[in-house]
Amino acid sequence: MKASFLTIAGREYRSRLIVGTGKYASLEQTRQALERSGAQIVTVAVRRVKLGGPPGESLLSALDSTRHVLLPNTAGCYTADEAVRTARLAREAGMSSLIKLEVIGDERTLFPDTEGLVAAARTLVKEGFVVLPYTNDDLVVAKKLRDAGAAAIMPLAAPIGSGLGVQNLATLRILIERITDLPIIVDAGVGTASDAALCMELGADGVLMNTGIAGAQDPLKMADAMRLAVESGRLAFEAGRIPRKLYATASSPVEGIIE
Repeated sequence: MKASFLTIAGREYRSRLIVGTGKYASLEQTRQALERSGAQIVTVAVRRVKLGGPPGESLLSALDSTRHVLLPNTAGCYTADEAVRTARLAREAGMSSLIKLEVIGDERTLFPDTEGLVAAARTLVKEGFVVLPYTNDDLVVAKKLRDAGAAAIMPLAAPIGSGLGVQNLATLRILIERITDLPIIVDAGVGTASDAALCMELGADGVLMNTGIAGAQDPLKMADAMRLAVESGRLAFEAGRIPRKLYATASSPVEGIIE
């Protein structure tokens, strides 16, 4: 069984929930949602977010550096070169060498360009980045990313922002069972707490989400729900579910029944 803590590149994190910082109504709502989610790792789109500015007006002001580890991402990049440049800019700006790598291959579905993703991962690993690639639920691509030096594999459950939940249980389960030397963090498509719990019950090491919380009617309550779902799903995985059976099995023993 995998470790009880989420471990990425030798560092342990108590929370297995990673959350994004986009789409909230205000910086204050962002701050509150992050706090209630319990997440330690917080991802930020380098190309889409205003990071500078006066205190209280920039995203960084909503983040508690003593509690949150910043995970810059290359959202919006459509080539390997573009993603590599964005990662370098994030590190030069003092953000982090930890990078969520995205290389998008289709504008409508936001599915990854896996060929460009692997190429970018190789380059960034050589430059000392800790690379967490967003990819599809393809075991062969996951192996290539592992061989390229990725620190985790982050397969989608469904298209980004769709809220559809896990669409391919079999392929995700295969990936989790076959890639045992790296954390598997389900990224994209989680819409509600039951989706997050299912990912964890399958054996995923963590879940990353943004829209599932920020887009909810009550983001703060959903942040609570997602935190609890990830925790309970992990506990259920560690406990081990009972076998599925077609027919009933009596809960009480039949021995000693009064006749």
